[in-house]
Amino acid sequence: MAESASKILIADDNLQNCELLDAYLSESGETYDMATANDGQETLNKVAEFHPDLILLDIMMPKLSGYEVCQRLKQNPATRDIPILMVTALNEIGDIEKAVRAGADDFLTKPVNRLELTTRVRSLLRVRHLTNERDRLLAYLEEVEGVGARTEGP
Repeated sequence: MAESASKILIADDNLQNCELLDAYLSESGETYDMATANDGQETLNKVAEFHPDLILLDIMMPKLSGYEVCQRLKQNPATRDIPILMVTALNEIGDIEKAVRAGADDFLTKPVNRLELTTRVRSLLRVRHLTNERDRLLAYLEEVEGVGARTEGP
């Protein structure tokens, strides 16, 4: 069975940044299904409808900051396991610490290096897919154990 393309949501209020990240990932040799969002609220809406495997999230966006979006996603059981790569012009230690406290899984500063971006994206997606596989196997084991307990009897 062929694996479907990983879904990546690019959230940035600057259209040129979205296009650049999209181009870097499209030229990486991997196949991705990509969507974009241009503000914090739209990001939350797109996550609910697109179900991304990874989110590239700018910090400074209208409506909700990237920090707020990240916190909300990480507090929600349905979205907390989606890796979030913060991509921002902010590069002070305090900004990185705040992103990590909000739940970001990784952090890149602009201007983004193409190789660094594609390497981190591949790594975060690998972790995401392994987490999904682990969850599927655990659910299967629970089902098998439940069937075994029902058939063993007293």
